[in-house]
Amino acid sequence: MKIRTSLTIRYTCVTAVLFLLFVAAAYYLSERARSDAFFRDLRSEAITKANLFLNNQVDAPTMQSIYLNNKQFIDEVEVAVYTPDFDIMYHDALQNDIVKETEAMISDIMNKREINFNVGKYQAVGLVYPFKGKDYVVTAAAYDRYGYDNRKMLWEWLLVFTLVAIFIMIVVGYFFAKSALAPIRDIVKEADDISASRIDKRLPVKNQNDELGELSETFNALLDRLESSFNSQKMFVSNVSHELRTPMAALITQLDITLMKERDPEQYKLAIGNALNDADRVVRLINGLLDLARSDYAPDKINMKNIRVDELLIDAIDLVLKAHPEYHVELLFGQESDDDRVLTILANEYLLTIALVNLIENNCKYSNNHTSIVQITFWDGHTIVRFSDNGIGMSDKDRENMFSLFYRGENKGEVPGYGIGMALTQKIISLHKGDISVFSKEGEGTTFVVRLPHI
Repeated sequence: MKIRTSLTIRYTCVTAVLFLLFVAAAYYLSERARSDAFFRDLRSEAITKANLFLNNQVDAPTMQSIYLNNKQFIDEVEVAVYTPDFDIMYHDALQNDIVKETEAMISDIMNKREINFNVGKYQAVGLVYPFKGKDYVVTAAAYDRYGYDNRKMLWEWLLVFTLVAIFIMIVVGYFFAKSALAPIRDIVKEADDISASRIDKRLPVKNQNDELGELSETFNALLDRLESSFNSQKMFVSNVSHELRTPMAALITQLDITLMKERDPEQYKLAIGNALNDADRVVRLINGLLDLARSDYAPDKINMKNIRVDELLIDAIDLVLKAHPEYHVELLFGQESDDDRVLTILANEYLLTIALVNLIENNCKYSNNHTSIVQITFWDGHTIVRFSDNGIGMSDKDRENMFSLFYRGENKGEVPGYGIGMALTQKIISLHKGDISVFSKEGEGTTFVVRLPHI
């Protein structure tokens, strides 16, 4: 079911229920007014006839004759007069006797002084009428044909009005829903035009303060993120293709040259060594890309546990020194504390070790003495690790693009690399709810500062 149809049905149902409640209330109040008015007429008629009879202004046979004659044409009021002892003094038509008074009824009227009640389709009253110092009980009953005819006509008109009103509400509700949803149809049409080739297209925002404006802005923000992701993906594929093509082309060229003619064993060894170096470059590039993919996992998909940063740093330093025996790393503790929690963080050991290794290797690669000075401190709920060198430093441009994927600095010809390490490091630090900053000056060295929340 479409929203337009659903809104029409809901609007019609709610409005129809309210309208029916109003009609029911009007009908009930009208019936209540009719009943009360007729009871008043009965009381007036009862008092009039009782007064005529008790004053002897009209004798009983005459009053009964008038009643019987009128009854042939109109719904005449039937009146009876009793003493408190249940002795009947007068009755318009004892043979009909609508009320059928009983001694208990007369006693009840005497106690309450006046009662209103119904006898089948007839309405009746019973009241105490004082006359010349004595109390008499008077009853009156009649059928309100005129009132019931008016009630029936009112019911028929209300039914017609209700059906017409419901039809009008359906039509109005349909056009109201259609008008209210018109902006959504416009949004749908605009969204249909957005594709991978037109990812830069955005939805129009007519009113930023209504819900549809908020929806369009939210959708546009989503498109901004998707466009950024698509562009990053294109750049990633382009850069990966370029980075992989270079070592693979060198490897193929080296092997082709080797196969062009017979060579002595030493030349074959040299060619195989060069091929292995190129293959190793490809492996290291692929490993870096795999680590980068792992760092993009959602935090809830990564196994985290409490780890001491100092122990993790020692493991990272061992890995660096095993891979590069010529490197030198100094580990310093800036503060002492009896509370192990200031050096304990919630982390993924594998990923954070990669980040620490990258930072240490970056110091060592770009310093003349291949040295990295690592210092651990803690402050304000964070464990702080500084990685410093006294190397060549970097320019302002290099510092701004330091964490961009595949970016190589102005000194890229001096040190081999792929522009993955620092981007990967920043992602890993962010994954651990930390932050990393870099301070560098050309010719004086570089310092990386990592802040990680401790437990």
